[in-house]
Amino acid sequence: MSHSNSAAAQCLVSNLALIKGLGHDPEVLDLACGNGRNGLFLARHNVFVIFADSNEVAIQSISEKLRGNGLKGECWRVDFEEAGSQPLQGRLFDAVMVFNYLHRPLLNSIKQAIRPGGLIIYETFTVKQREFGRPGNPDFLLQPAELRKAFGDWEILQDFEGEMTSPRRAVASLIARRPGLT
Repeated sequence: MSHSNSAAAQCLVSNLALIKGLGHDPEVLDLACGNGRNGLFLARHNVFVIFADSNEVAIQSISEKLRGNGLKGECWRVDFEEAGSQPLQGRLFDAVMVFNYLHRPLLNSIKQAIRPGGLIIYETFTVKQREFGRPGNPDFLLQPAELRKAFGDWEILQDFEGEMTSPRRAVASLIARRPGLT
């Protein structure tokens, strides 16, 4: 559920140096990337991004943008909610970013798919979002402090939970580093 603003998320823009500091040629997974606005921002800054989404039209559009602009990256059409599937199993990324998407059964797999010393960049809606509009389904809305608790055993670098403007929405945002070698 991407908001209409096509600019990259502010927490991503303001932490670009952190992502680029992950080492030589970091690989970032843009999980449930939608139209790819966040991953394309990173790709334009010479970061290799794997755009992952179940929407074939969106993935095709991103692929064309990558080729047309000579950007590094690849597209992966995948359904993260397919029953019995483990699409992240055996894969490792320097960072995983997730925006405006929540599928709780995937949280542990996301944690396992990040290299030690790697980053999670996660921002999605909280239950207070119902005051502003969609989504309203509690399956897609974080409970208070839920994101912070999910990554509580990681080094939390940035943590926000509350209201944002333009557009007005209720979100939790977190950037955390997986413990281990850097």
